[in-house]
Amino acid sequence: MQALILEQQDGKTIAAVQTVDDCLLPQGNVTVDVQWSSLNYKDALAITGKGKIIRNFPMVPGIDFAGTVYASDDARYTPGQQVLLTGWGVGENHWGGLSSRARVNGDWLVLQPAGLDGRKAMIIGTAGFTAMLCVMALEDAGVRPEDGEIVVTGASGGVGSTAIALLHKLGYQVAAVSGRESTHDYLRALGANRIIDRAEFAETRPLEKQIWAGAVDTVGDKVLAKVLAQMNYGGCVAACGLAGGFALPTTVMPFILRNVRLQGVDSVMTPAARRAQAWQRLVTDLPESFFAQSATEISLDQAPAFADKIINNQIQGRTLVRIA
Repeated sequence: MQALILEQQDGKTIAAVQTVDDCLLPQGNVTVDVQWSSLNYKDALAITGKGKIIRNFPMVPGIDFAGTVYASDDARYTPGQQVLLTGWGVGENHWGGLSSRARVNGDWLVLQPAGLDGRKAMIIGTAGFTAMLCVMALEDAGVRPEDGEIVVTGASGGVGSTAIALLHKLGYQVAAVSGRESTHDYLRALGANRIIDRAEFAETRPLEKQIWAGAVDTVGDKVLAKVLAQMNYGGCVAACGLAGGFALPTTVMPFILRNVRLQGVDSVMTPAARRAQAWQRLVTDLPESFFAQSATEISLDQAPAFADKIINNQIQGRTLVRIA
């Protein structure tokens, strides 16, 4: 099989596509022929070595994949079934999806929903799955389209762009925060009603004018603090990323004076029932146009170069990796 192998040499991460014998695959009760994977921000951190994602080498990165069951010792899966996987530490501490074959625990797999093929599943990928969980979190908090505008930070990234498309399809008014003017046409095509320069989120006060009914934040740090200070009374922020840093320089004032909810969203360990619900929602709630607008398709050999572009904020939307 062909796989992108990460190794360490003199403290540096080296990434190269290699031919690997199947016998080296890790333990698991389902083996999958991988057809599609994707590059997420976490994958980019792992491949470039810019983040402490990988602890044990050699490692195959790729935190998601879609493919066909090749062999199974799990009664729930039979050869030929179409399956997908996101999360569970795959691509971090268990060999991942940037490989022509993967062996995993059956509990981590999801049967591919009707109406979705492997390519579309990985255009969505972990980023789109996370975006759906964020939208569901806003719905669970009672945020409705008639309540006001939703702000999406890190809007041109994988999570942000999918969140915009979902929210627009569901009838919400969306403001997109982006630091690159070159992304504006793309964000409007996804459904953003207006675009705000990221520079406006550099500084914040404990409380500011109420603007947002809800928010999807992928950035963290000062950007998240600014969003919290601008939330409407009773609003909710679904926070799922820390691309801008893991600090949160804010106060308790938005929470106790405006009844604001900060809802953390984790896609890695999402329970199976919630996971299946999110994927079913993605089939119905993502517009068909999203799949043509939001993906750049690359080969496995191109993954290291594109990982570097993701780290340097040179990619918009999703990066789809063709494996088969």
